Amino acid sequence: MSVPARLLVVTLSLLLGACASRAPVALPPVSQTLPASGVAEDVLIRAIGLVGTPYRWGGNTPDSGFDCSGLIGYVYRHAAGLQLPRTTGEMSALRVPQVARQHLRSGDLVFFATAGGRRVSHAGIYVGDGRFVHAPRTGGTVRLDSLSNSYWQRHYLDARRVLGDGQLAGNP
Repeated sequence: MSVPARLLVVTLSLLLGACASRAPVALPPVSQTLPASGVAEDVLIRAIGLVGTPYRWGGNTPDSGFDCSGLIGYVYRHAAGLQLPRTTGEMSALRVPQVARQHLRSGDLVFFATAGGRRVSHAGIYVGDGRFVHAPRTGGTVRLDSLSNSYWQRHYLDARRVLGDGQLAGNP
């Protein structure tokens, strides 16, 4: 990706992040979040482009709003041509590789147990540099958050790689 294109994506990300309802958490620069090529780049750009879309339980389009699984389904359907299951539980049960946290790549799905216990109740799309895009709650919007945030660290369960090797992002 050319330097001007990277700058455009970085600028867009920062502008969209400014629309969040809370003050943003200090995050590392986004320069390394950009994938080298492939479907993961399309997933990343589509997901970041939806930051600021209102949360709506059961929502699965930008016009109606998104819940977490509706956001993931929409992004993968439109950016990667993949039809994923509707619920986070079904997504986490997909027969795709499980990914250790230290090996996450842009495009991986990250899962959380936000309702207590070890049962999946929330998910997001990993975009690189320890960050993920998700639709967190009623009254909120789709946003970019950090896995290093203490809340997300406490509730993190695992991750799944739904994109094949040829579709993966090039960032470490």
